[in-house]
Amino acid sequence: MTRATAAQSHTQVTRCWSHLDSLESEAVHIFREVAGELENPVLLFSGGKDSIVMLHLALKAFAPAPVPFPLLHVDTGHNFPEVLAYRDRTVARYGLRLLVADVQGYIDRGVLRERPDGTRNPLQTLPLTEAIRRHRFDAVFGGARRDEEKARAKERVFSLRDEFSQWDPRRQRPELWQLYNGRHAPGEHVRVFPLSNWTELDVWQYVQRERIELPEIYFAHQREVFRRSGMWLTAGEWGGPTASEPVEKRLVRYRTVGDMSCTGAVDSDAATVEQVITEIAATRLTERGATRADDKLSEAAMEDRKREGYF
Repeated sequence: MTRATAAQSHTQVTRCWSHLDSLESEAVHIFREVAGELENPVLLFSGGKDSIVMLHLALKAFAPAPVPFPLLHVDTGHNFPEVLAYRDRTVARYGLRLLVADVQGYIDRGVLRERPDGTRNPLQTLPLTEAIRRHRFDAVFGGARRDEEKARAKERVFSLRDEFSQWDPRRQRPELWQLYNGRHAPGEHVRVFPLSNWTELDVWQYVQRERIELPEIYFAHQREVFRRSGMWLTAGEWGGPTASEPVEKRLVRYRTVGDMSCTGAVDSDAATVEQVITEIAATRLTERGATRADDKLSEAAMEDRKREGYF
């Protein structure tokens, strides 16, 4: 091969390297860095799209070997059945180990109390932090992205948590040239966010490229919903609807999934990945801003929960 031919070949390869390739490469590097630097990681997996993409990246990072850490789900007891079914199918498909921290168990023992609004999303903090402490996890992978919410935009990729799993923004460490610092004192751990630099659109374009299966709840379907706080919520045992909240059947889909009591659906006829991508590209509302009631409690709702140990 002549020098000119080699240069031309290099140029062609460079041009083929896409934005998604860069994001994938960064995430794979993060997974391998944690596996090499820390002793006992765990990956948070709920069956939501971000955790699904995160698991897909972890499988790529260590293939053909198995993923060298377990999965952890903090189950509120108010999760969407379609998402739980997907979670269990995926765990069985890849032969993974799944740990479940059960909010209902804490309520039954009187450790936690139901909230007046019925939402259990804020109740996840204690089961999560106790699971981390009990299993002595020193790194916890989460699917949070900086484009989701203001408090999450403050996070580094490696985010140090103290012995109480609390977050102090003033203890953030510099991360220059993709150099990550996982050092921590006994009892502390690091929260790790491989998707930090991704956007919702990136996630969906990656799902399209990699042909990743998602729960059907992310695509347009007929569902019985009612209106509360400007959102379409699904009826359930958590306390909705009231007598003044009529139920109606609408064509909707979910942009994000979590506790049924605080996760709203959006009107949509996007039934395929391509249609969802077109819809997201045109929207001006973030997915959490449009569909998560727990983030609307106050301007600092997410940051307050993160300081206490929430993701």
